[in-house]
Amino acid sequence: MTSPLELTLFLLLAAVVGVVIFRVLNLPPMLGYLCTGIVIGPHAGGVVNDSSSVQYLAEFGIVFLMFSIGLEFSLGHLRSMKRIVFGLGFSQVVFTIIASVLVGIAIRAFVPSLGWQASFALGAAMAMSSTAIVSKMLAERLELESEHGRNIIGVLLFQDLAVVPLLIIISALQKNPQDLVAELGFAALKISVALVLLLFVGQRLMSKWFDIVARRRSQELFMLNLLLVTLGAASITQRLGLSMALGSFIAGMLIAETPYRHQVEEDIKPFRDVLLGLFFITTGMLLDPMVLVHHPILVLLMLLGPMLFKLTLITGLARAFGASSGVAIRTGLGLAQAGEFGFVLLNLISTRALVDPELVQVIIASMLLSMLAAPFLIQNADRLVMRVSSTEWMRQSLQMTRIATQSIKTTGHVIICGYGRSGQNLARMLEQEGLSYVALDLDPDRVSAAASAGESVVFGDAVRRESLVAAGIHRAAAVAITADSTPASLKILNNIHLLEPTLPVIVRTVDDSDLEKLLAAGATEVIPEIVEGSLMLASHTLVLMGVPMRRVVRRVEEMRDARYSMLRGYFRGADDSDDDMDHEQARLQSVPIGERADAVGRTLGELGLDQLGVEVTAIRRHGIRGVEPGPETKLRANDIAVLRGLPDSLAKAEESLSKVRRAVPE
Repeated sequence: MTSPLELTLFLLLAAVVGVVIFRVLNLPPMLGYLCTGIVIGPHAGGVVNDSSSVQYLAEFGIVFLMFSIGLEFSLGHLRSMKRIVFGLGFSQVVFTIIASVLVGIAIRAFVPSLGWQASFALGAAMAMSSTAIVSKMLAERLELESEHGRNIIGVLLFQDLAVVPLLIIISALQKNPQDLVAELGFAALKISVALVLLLFVGQRLMSKWFDIVARRRSQELFMLNLLLVTLGAASITQRLGLSMALGSFIAGMLIAETPYRHQVEEDIKPFRDVLLGLFFITTGMLLDPMVLVHHPILVLLMLLGPMLFKLTLITGLARAFGASSGVAIRTGLGLAQAGEFGFVLLNLISTRALVDPELVQVIIASMLLSMLAAPFLIQNADRLVMRVSSTEWMRQSLQMTRIATQSIKTTGHVIICGYGRSGQNLARMLEQEGLSYVALDLDPDRVSAAASAGESVVFGDAVRRESLVAAGIHRAAAVAITADSTPASLKILNNIHLLEPTLPVIVRTVDDSDLEKLLAAGATEVIPEIVEGSLMLASHTLVLMGVPMRRVVRRVEEMRDARYSMLRGYFRGADDSDDDMDHEQARLQSVPIGERADAVGRTLGELGLDQLGVEVTAIRRHGIRGVEPGPETKLRANDIAVLRGLPDSLAKAEESLSKVRRAVPE
């Protein structure tokens, strides 16, 4: 293809078709990108004859991906990971290279052309793992903050840092050793300059600069500034001879320290996902399928050998650094494949003629196949760990036992999913009212500190159904989801619906962009922080302007009533008191419709619940929650009707809806 427009259109068409096919087969979309690249690439006789024409553009996919990962890591978080980055990561790279050199020496008699220089260079390429594939898989599986996720990201960060000195060493392998020392010293100086510029100078300027841009109240300007910062940081590191990915990662960390993190994260997603898909396509173009035909056994050996070695090495190193066997194996499975920076090193190896060109093609084929296998290994990591590790099932059982022990004596309690600031504030208010709760959180430091202070929090993943069961969901009065991740909240809501479909669930979210999606998934109420923040801002402003406090409170309550249907009623728990005021307040109540109920097949208008003073606020059907149904809505078997009204009226309405249909005499 000669026209850039035609090339772009063809790549978009191929990407869409490939991803659709793999989605239909329930396979990771990144495999669709890789296979698309193989099919349309120059080696397979495809339409695209030169992958280099799109290679540079595809590199920006890695830039934006590393920027997104940087948003998840503040500077304090990175400092806390220094033992993983410079301990586990350094050990993995060094031992992989040493092992490669030793193997090269051992087989020198069979492959005379494979000197120690070539073995060193191949070991450096083999030490790399795929930042793009692994970090994207971990993010999709919500495992970036898990113990093995932090181990994997820490090792990947060190690999990215190690690329620059490894490039210098490989370039100078045939030079004078004194020249090598001088070049390495100069590289260390450049890295230090880049870190000082970005971390120390950039940290002071970033927040102030984003404040200036945000005050202009222009979405277009905010987006332009975001691209400028991301690509500018990448340009600084590239100018200093480092990788663009490192600069964008540091830029993401700096923005993570500002209040604009969540807005930036949403704005960057379209660029990241599209360009990352393009990167995977260009990576697939590198594979020559004929190598698989001519050297199948050699490709298989080069595929299995390095992967098994890296899996064993990383698992052993992770265990040595204090990880449990299950976490260590998951870390090894996540890093066993080859990486995109390995291709950069391999390209330099080819340029320096350190390895036979035909062998280079075999290595490229094996590396790409390992990257194709990576999503399957990560997806099935839990299943593999349970089979391989004899202690993993016991560790998980003990974790469930700890959760169950914490909750076994409680009933009518609240399960708090996530014990950050929102979860802790909720827990304190529940304690003040004498209500019990059980909190689940995945941050071991936070759990340890809170548990030692006597708070009812345990280490557990609320996304897992077993954790909810152990936390006593069948005895709970409500669930509060405080995570700011919509995918995580949706998974938790799905599990709650399968376990206790009538249990009220309150979901906290940053803004109201996913409100309808969360309500449809079964949330009883969604509380966007941006709405509550605006109400507090308005109330304080009115008070300062001299409006009487009573009127301000009334205004805020009116706005809340208009926004939150829950505040016009509430679900009653076992611990609620039966005072006089309580009988005058509207409540919410969930009523399941039985298969033999007389209400099945009848409309809400026919049932006449409004004449009892009861309003049907929602109907949940097949896991989907319909809000404010009309009088023409028909009830079906196994529906769950959410009613609002006074206690006596609700009792009559429940009796009416639960009435069993009489059998028709024959």
